[in-house]
Amino acid sequence: MSTTPGPRRIVRKHDTEYTLLGTAHVSKASAEEVRTLIRSGEFDAVAVELCPARYQAMSEPDQIAQMDLFQVIKQGKAGMVAANLAMGAFQQRVADESGIAPGEEMKAAIEEAQTAELPLFVIDRDIGITLRRVYRGVPWWQRSQLIAGIIGSLVSKEKVSAEEIERLKEGDVLQSTFAEFAEESEGLYQALITERDHYMALRLAEENGDSRYKKVLVVIGAGHLAGIETNLHSHLPTNPREQREILERVPKGSNWLKYVPWIIAALIITGFAIGFSRGPELGLRLVTEWVLINGTLTAFGILIARGHPLTVIAGFFAAPFTSLNPTIGAGFVAAAVEIFARKPTVGDFAHLRTDVSTVGGWWRNRVSRTLLVFFFATLGSASATYIGGFRIFGQLTGG
Repeated sequence: MSTTPGPRRIVRKHDTEYTLLGTAHVSKASAEEVRTLIRSGEFDAVAVELCPARYQAMSEPDQIAQMDLFQVIKQGKAGMVAANLAMGAFQQRVADESGIAPGEEMKAAIEEAQTAELPLFVIDRDIGITLRRVYRGVPWWQRSQLIAGIIGSLVSKEKVSAEEIERLKEGDVLQSTFAEFAEESEGLYQALITERDHYMALRLAEENGDSRYKKVLVVIGAGHLAGIETNLHSHLPTNPREQREILERVPKGSNWLKYVPWIIAALIITGFAIGFSRGPELGLRLVTEWVLINGTLTAFGILIARGHPLTVIAGFFAAPFTSLNPTIGAGFVAAAVEIFARKPTVGDFAHLRTDVSTVGGWWRNRVSRTLLVFFFATLGSASATYIGGFRIFGQLTGG
């Protein structure tokens, strides 16, 4: 194990000296270096590259057991929870491959700061906001590729390559996850790296605006070292909170996209009306095919997720109607029935992070399987809507 000290930068701002310690997120040496520096008594405050949510998860690892899965799905947070679990799975596999759990240096900083009774600042932006800004950082037509890439890199592989582990030593989980995409997308790189460097510098200025702490140890991934140093050297605003809040806003999506589901539903209902106007037989055939296509593809998606038989039946009958009502989706109905039929146990929540570190574990654990039911039912219903719509159009036009 290397004992080479991590890269450091000393930045003097007003009456405060910030020691930026660039750590490797997969390194026992980095964790020991953090402990040694804090125990030296040289610093009167410590800052860490964590957001409040990640800090809480690190401080209270059992908090996930308190998650209300139904409310998570109802509030539209299923994707965010799944992304967090996927990144947690990546971390677990890195730990299994390297023997070192990522983030040990952050845990060391938290423990030592508490022991020394030093103020601890969590300065990174909320991971949920960053992920949403990352999502908005690419054109809508590239988002499916981004999502597929995340799933492919974080879920489908049992092994983590040596190259990925080395990359993680220089950056963090987010950077490792999106590195391939960030290199090709200026917007994504901005949200993932540049903005976070600026955000963390603003948080330091916000926490220590009056320079009451004279020597602050800032524990960050080595990949953020240069960016934060540059931002601290620059002219930071007198009101850093205002700029920080700007970086916390999630850009709104294109307004026209929210009308697409309603337009599609209106076109399909219009197709039914035209069909019945030409004859009851044609109208009934269009409705029957719509029901079969929607029900079958949604049920098939639920079967892929290994949903409960009751969930499969509910999805089959709900999909033809939910596809015509954008306010409720087949995935939500399927997930609600799955939770009713197979309510997750305390053990499912307790073993969730470990289970999702393998592909099979996503289907074995009731919590993650419910998320899969939601996603695959939604995918099946969405596919059926377009297939059924084109089928109706084809029959009406004689195609």
